[in-house]
Amino acid sequence: MNVGVAYADLEEQVWLKLEVPDGSTVQQVIEHSGILKRFPNIDLETQKVGIFGVIKKLTDGVTEGDRVEIYVPIDAEDNSAKRKLDDD
Repeated sequence: MNVGVAYADLEEQVWLKLEVPDGSTVQQVIEHSGILKRFPNIDLETQKVGIFGVIKKLTDGVTEGDRVEIYVPIDAEDNSAKRKLDDD
């Protein structure tokens, strides 16, 4: 089945399209995408994941057309994201 994986940090945004076996879980899709090698700072033990903006567990299944998202933790004390937006 065809799915996508999305991830964005302050430096880069990535949306990958890939084909995975039917019955794949969120974690299997993420691992199959290769995004963990591209972004070694991703920590699935601590970062939330979701499908189309809805928080999911790594063990949840995906369906045709789903977009698996890996969320970056927001630090309320870190104003770098706001400063970056203000600079644009």
